[in-house]
Amino acid sequence: MREYAIITDSNCELTPDYIEKHNLVVIPMPFEIDGKGYLNYPDYRDLTPHDFYDMLRGGKTASTSQLNSAIFIDFFEEELKNGRDVIYIGFSGGLSGTYYQSTLAAEEMREKYPDAKIYTIDTLGASLGQGLLVLNAAVKRSEGISIDAVFHWVEETRYKVCHWFTVDDLNHLKRGGRISPAAALVGTMLGIKPILNINDEGKLIPITKVRGRQKAIEALVEEFAKAAVNPEEQIIYISHADSIEDAEKVRDLIKAKYPVKDFVMTTVGPVIGSHSGPGTLAV
Repeated sequence: MREYAIITDSNCELTPDYIEKHNLVVIPMPFEIDGKGYLNYPDYRDLTPHDFYDMLRGGKTASTSQLNSAIFIDFFEEELKNGRDVIYIGFSGGLSGTYYQSTLAAEEMREKYPDAKIYTIDTLGASLGQGLLVLNAAVKRSEGISIDAVFHWVEETRYKVCHWFTVDDLNHLKRGGRISPAAALVGTMLGIKPILNINDEGKLIPITKVRGRQKAIEALVEEFAKAAVNPEEQIIYISHADSIEDAEKVRDLIKAKYPVKDFVMTTVGPVIGSHSGPGTLAV
């Protein structure tokens, strides 16, 4: 069996330790804040999440852009020319055009390397929902599972990953076109906190709304309880946008009720954070 590289993008939000341990290739995603461009490396070498969210709290605006096919070609070819097959496990195509660009690059590389296996797959997920699939794919590779089998496993399992999010400031959803200006204004006045999900098309949709931050934290746990299957066998991934205390509350509430296998906690990076804002929590 030929060696193969597992490539993803930094929206997977896996830590540098996980990336190094599992020999992953991570493409940094671009973002801009206060008129200056950055790359979102997993080690946040350009700008730390704390500094980024402080800038947002201070009124600075942020934006993002998709990766283009030329960037994917560079990363794919680096592996292919060294005799490795490639599988790219990417950020939801329902939230960004990045995945589509990866397919264009793959088509071009298949013509140049006809004997190589080059797969791209849309996780239909984001943040640690995406990272969960990437991490498990890497574990399977370490067990000797073929690239074909890993591709089919991700293709099937992506529909079984559950994501729930809440945001603390509706204005960030308004800027991204997720809610109307009127809804953001009224919701802010009433202290409304939406609970959102990523559907089977990889798009962010609201599933309920509550009043107040504590209720939002409890609602995330309730959604977990509705969907959890064999929680004692599950690793629960929690990510936060510079709100570690609230992330720990979510963890502790789940831990008190359910004997889950383990927790992984990490930070929502600047790319996703540009659209969700500080205080975002995800399970």
